[in-house]
Amino acid sequence: MIFKRKNIKNKIQNDLDWKEKNEDYLNQLQKFLDSTDSIEKEDLKNKIIAQMLKCDNILTEAAQKEIQKYKLKLYNTEEKNT
Repeated sequence: MIFKRKNIKNKIQNDLDWKEKNEDYLNQLQKFLDSTDSIEKEDLKNKIIAQMLKCDNILTEAAQKEIQKYKLKLYNTEEKNT
């Protein structure tokens, strides 16, 4: 049972399809990057992009943890019912 949980946890953490295939997310990301093209100072543009990517990463990790909690809870509920 521990082995199954570990495999589920690893699969959830490595699975970003939900994000990478989200058209709304990709469109908004492209709009953001297009907007930064108008920033003339290259160092400022790079700092802004880097900061946004840090925020995006934090949000992604938080979402992954919530997905993991939900799936583990679902797994435990299904396990009790069998």
